[in-house]
Amino acid sequence: MSEQSPRREFSGLPMGRPFGIPVYVSWTWFLVAAFITVMFAPQFREMLPELGNTASYVAAFVFAVLLYVSVLLHELAHSVLAKWYGLPVRRITLYLLGGVSEIEKEPPTPGKEFMVAGAGPALSLGLAGLGALADVYVINSGGIPELLIRQLWWANLIVGVFNLLPGLPLDGGRMLRAGVWKIAGNPGTGTVIAAWGGRVLAVLLVAGPLAMALSSDQEIDFTTLLWPLVLASFIWMGATQSLRVAKIRARIPQVNARALARRAIPVTAETPLSEALRQAAENGAGALVVVDHDGKPVAIVNEAAVQATPEHRRPWVNVASLAKSIEPAMVLDADLVGEPLIDAMRETPGSEYLLVERGGAIFGVLATADVNRVFTGV
Repeated sequence: MSEQSPRREFSGLPMGRPFGIPVYVSWTWFLVAAFITVMFAPQFREMLPELGNTASYVAAFVFAVLLYVSVLLHELAHSVLAKWYGLPVRRITLYLLGGVSEIEKEPPTPGKEFMVAGAGPALSLGLAGLGALADVYVINSGGIPELLIRQLWWANLIVGVFNLLPGLPLDGGRMLRAGVWKIAGNPGTGTVIAAWGGRVLAVLLVAGPLAMALSSDQEIDFTTLLWPLVLASFIWMGATQSLRVAKIRARIPQVNARALARRAIPVTAETPLSEALRQAAENGAGALVVVDHDGKPVAIVNEAAVQATPEHRRPWVNVASLAKSIEPAMVLDADLVGEPLIDAMRETPGSEYLLVERGGAIFGVLATADVNRVFTGV
C-alpha cells in the first residue's frame, strides 16, 4: 500500500536505505511476528511430524520474517517507480498490518497514479507465481524449504488480491481513483468515490462473515471476527482520512496570497509601538514591517507580541524589540495562489511572511493563521 502523506515524526528501527529509500520497522511488527510464530508453529509441526517443538517455532518465525520481506518488496515496487517518476519518497514503514510507502507528492497524471498504485500488487502476484512454479517444478524435498515456499506464495497471492480491492486506502482504491480521475478529469472526484468504496469494503468485511454464519444457523464465534474487525477498522479510518484530505485539497485553490494578506505599512526600528499602531490605524493596515533607513524591509513586527504588550507600555517600547528578522525564504511573491503558495510556506515554516510585488515593493504580511482558517472545519 502506498500513500501521500504529510511529514510526521516517527520512531522505529531503521533497517537500511535500499534504492536510497529509508526503511523502518515499527515495534508493532514484533507483535505480529510473535503472533505468526505462535499460530503457525503447531500447523508446521502437523504438516511435518518429524519437526521437533523448537524447530517448528524456528520455522514459523522464519516464515514471519520472509513474509515481511515480501511486504517490503511490495512497498519498494511502489516507491522505486514513484522515484522514477520524480516523486519524493520519505520512507517505507513496516508495521502491524503490513507496510506503507510515504510518497510526498501525488503523481501528476492519472496514468502515473495507476502505475504506482498497481506496482505493489503486481509484484506480490509475481512472487506468488514464482513461488507456485518453484513449489510444483523445482523443490520436491517435502521438508521445511518446500513448506515455507508454499506458505509464502499463498500469502503473497492473498496480499496481492486483497490490495487490488477497489477502495482506499488499498492499492486497488488508488487504481480506481486514477480511473475516475481519467474519466472525470478531477482527482478530487476520484478520491471521494474510491474512499466511499473503501468504506463499503470495510462494512462488507464484517457483514459478510456475520451473514454467512446467520444463514447457516451456526453460532457466531466472535473470535473469528477479530481479524476482519481489525482490517475493517483500518480500511474505514484510511478511507475517512482520504475524504478529509480531498476536502482540504478542494480548498487549496482558495488560498490566495493577495486576498489573505494584511496590508502593511513600513516603520523604522526606533518607532514607538503606540505611534506605529496609530499610523497603521490611520492607513487601514493590519501589519507592521520594520525597514532600514534605505527603506529595505528587515523585520516583521510579531502580532502576538503586540497583543501581549500592555497599552500603557506601548509608548515606551520600540517596534524593533517586537519584530522578527526576515529571512530570504520568508519573502514571498504576492501573486502566489494555491499549491505553489502552500509549497513555499511548507518549505520554510513560520508564523508570518512578507509579500512583495514583482518589483520588490512591500504588498503586505501573510499570517499562517489566516491561511489555516481557510481549512478550519475540514
